[in-house]
Amino acid sequence: MNSKALVIIAGLGSAALLLGAYGFEHIGGLLPCKMCLWQRWPHGIAIVVAFIVLLGHKRNIIWLGPIATATTGSIGVYHAGVEWKWWAGPTSCSGGGADLGAMDGGALLSLDTPTGIIMCDEIVWQFMGMSMAGWNAIFAFGLTAIWIMAARRA
Repeated sequence: MNSKALVIIAGLGSAALLLGAYGFEHIGGLLPCKMCLWQRWPHGIAIVVAFIVLLGHKRNIIWLGPIATATTGSIGVYHAGVEWKWWAGPTSCSGGGADLGAMDGGALLSLDTPTGIIMCDEIVWQFMGMSMAGWNAIFAFGLTAIWIMAARRA
């Protein structure tokens, strides 16, 4: 398979993962946490890189594709570990959430505070024992391998 076909496969793979995430959010009603959103950005970058490469700029920019997908895969591994309580996550979206002891009475009674904080350390969906973050990591590392094959053939 030539480099162009591999770039198309890798770019479409990232697009499919992004569309799947948005589908779970907007159709399935599963709101993303902060770390879920972090995982989306590198997929977007990989899609942009695929377009640029397909327009003919291959030499050096093609290596941004595997960097982007390896980044989202790594974030997915970290996020899955936070969900399974293997290590601590960001304090802003895991553990006890907001520090109620540090808030004054006005802040506690305010109606202007966010109502639906999505916690990063809670698994909201899983398939075959793996959360979305874990599946993102697996697919992203597969896309990384495809990107590397494409870059070597460019």
